Amino acid sequence: MSADPSSKAPAPPQASLPPLPPDRESAARRVRELTAEIRRHDVLYYVKDEPEIADAEYDRLMRELDAIETTWPDLRGPDSPTQRVGAPLVGEGFKPFEHRVRMLSLDNAMDEAEFRAFDERMKRLLGVETPLEYAGELKLDGAAVELIYENGKLVAGATRGDGRVGEDVTANLRRVLTIPAALGNSYPAGRISVRGEVILPLRAFLRLNRRRRERELDPLVNPRNAAAGSLRQLQNVDVERLRSLEFRAYAIAEGLPPGVDSQWAVLECLRTWGFTVTEECERCVGPDAAVDFHRRMEARRGTLGIEVDGTVFKVNSLAEQQEIGNLPRSPRWAIAFKFPPQQETTVVEAIEVNVGRTGALTPVAVLRPVFVGGVTVSHASLHNQDEVERKDIRVGDTVVVQRAGDVIPQVVQVVKSRRPRGARAWTMPEQCPACGATAQRLEGEAVTRCPNLDCPAQLKNNIWHLASRGALDIEGLGEKLIDQLVEAGHVRRLSDVFALDAVTLEGLERMAAKSAANLVRALDHARATSFARFLVALGIRHVGAGVAELLANYVGGDLDRLMAATREELEAVEGVGPVIAQSVAGFFADPANREEIGRLQALGVHWPQFEATRPPSGGPFAGKRVVLTGGLDALSREEAKQRIERAGGQVTSAVSKKTDYVVAGADPGSKLRKAEELEIEILDEAAFLALLGAD
Repeated sequence: MSADPSSKAPAPPQASLPPLPPDRESAARRVRELTAEIRRHDVLYYVKDEPEIADAEYDRLMRELDAIETTWPDLRGPDSPTQRVGAPLVGEGFKPFEHRVRMLSLDNAMDEAEFRAFDERMKRLLGVETPLEYAGELKLDGAAVELIYENGKLVAGATRGDGRVGEDVTANLRRVLTIPAALGNSYPAGRISVRGEVILPLRAFLRLNRRRRERELDPLVNPRNAAAGSLRQLQNVDVERLRSLEFRAYAIAEGLPPGVDSQWAVLECLRTWGFTVTEECERCVGPDAAVDFHRRMEARRGTLGIEVDGTVFKVNSLAEQQEIGNLPRSPRWAIAFKFPPQQETTVVEAIEVNVGRTGALTPVAVLRPVFVGGVTVSHASLHNQDEVERKDIRVGDTVVVQRAGDVIPQVVQVVKSRRPRGARAWTMPEQCPACGATAQRLEGEAVTRCPNLDCPAQLKNNIWHLASRGALDIEGLGEKLIDQLVEAGHVRRLSDVFALDAVTLEGLERMAAKSAANLVRALDHARATSFARFLVALGIRHVGAGVAELLANYVGGDLDRLMAATREELEAVEGVGPVIAQSVAGFFADPANREEIGRLQALGVHWPQFEATRPPSGGPFAGKRVVLTGGLDALSREEAKQRIERAGGQVTSAVSKKTDYVVAGADPGSKLRKAEELEIEILDEAAFLALLGAD
């Protein structure tokens, strides 16, 4: 099992080990407790692929057990977890595979001091004082496997298991595209054992999870578990996942060719045989060079495209490795120098709700502070109500939290075996915590939002939207000025923008008399707008320029009629689906929004007598309803929409029986699947552009 302790970053108090027991009797009792706990986690990790705790916590359990056994050596039995690798096979499944040469684990260095102590130990064992040469490599965070070749042909592949006996997963390993079915040139006759790590690159992990969500399947927890779990599939084998895996070789346990006398030469040999060998490896002479390599790799950790949890240093000379020898569980001549943990275990002390600039209500876990990914983490986003329910996160739960690079910390999973009694399921509040307005969640959307125009949490964003070019187009009202107006208390609600005068504006920083007069003129100009632009300016969810025109045509520019329209009436409007109808009806049902609209009108915002706009009667999309899904290379989403409308078509957001075309770009979503089910004509980008070209 890989662990993830801190490296050069100072270890926080919670990362330290508990004090040793006061006497042998207490020590024996604690050894029994730790042994049982570690064995349980071994089965969860290696056998069931359902780890409960973070690697860093598992590693602390092992270190505590080792410290006690070191103090009382007679308590260290041959079957102690500190003397074993992985976990024994449990239950029925794959055939057992016995490793001729044991697959050992690696000892860990948690920080620079421990690595330098390792270097001193190596020199002492070899009886030398000159600097040693190490082969520095990345510590890949995946599943260790052994591949067996007979006369150059792949004949078997197995997991590590407990180091002596693994599982025969040959059939699944044959589907991994980077595992050669036959070796390249210059391999010796007979049996060859190649060892390495099966990993799932991050891009493939994200792609697989995106497709799983589209199929309404639970996402994979992390790349390491996804890689290990895919190898142990007996039924319903996920071929796509297996083909997404990579095998990276790093050792030859049997069949070493003549002349290969160092770890560096082993890596070169593996390359000539056709294996992928991680490029980030160096020969490091002395501990200073090794520490420098480690620090450079840690700095690049977020850009490697694969999960790594540290570096590995091996005495480069194979003869010196043999002289140094092995321990029961690990080779003496190699060590894993760990990066700070990216996963840790902590407790959810509360769940709060933040209101974003766009009105999104986001639940946030307040955590017992924990050191993870090089920083102390005390909060983690829970995203939305669905995510909280899917992971069943409750106040008081012990959870695994994760932080990769600079990504916001997230809760990976709940350790339900530690759930306190009486812990209740959490639900999103019905009112916005910032303003008290009734929160709204539209059908088919995961996010709950505050629809209040004047909500303090989103006021700046609402003003910016009101002033934007597609809305009321207020020249000179930019973000910095909006910040000043709100923070100075001159604008406390959206309509206050049109109550501004030159005297108030001249009192602001960097706002001279001329600039103030220009903004007052811009506000006067913006008061005269169109009904559709006014609807856009209100920031109603899903109401852009196209939908605003549809609504304006439907009510003939009559605001009172639109505010009185029911959801069912709006849904009947051509081009307005159920989600848009729900959003519009819910917005106008809010008394605070209706009051604000009235004040905007009282402050002079108006529009001329309404004249309905009609789409062009000709063009290749004349009278056609079109849905866009996925990204296009040649056009942005807005450009594609405008081209369709100029060609007489109408762009709608939802696929229905009334849809004529679905334009599918890169990475299309569930709309493509629905179009296929309804047998609607699907246009790829080339066909779409060709049809537009006929205009």
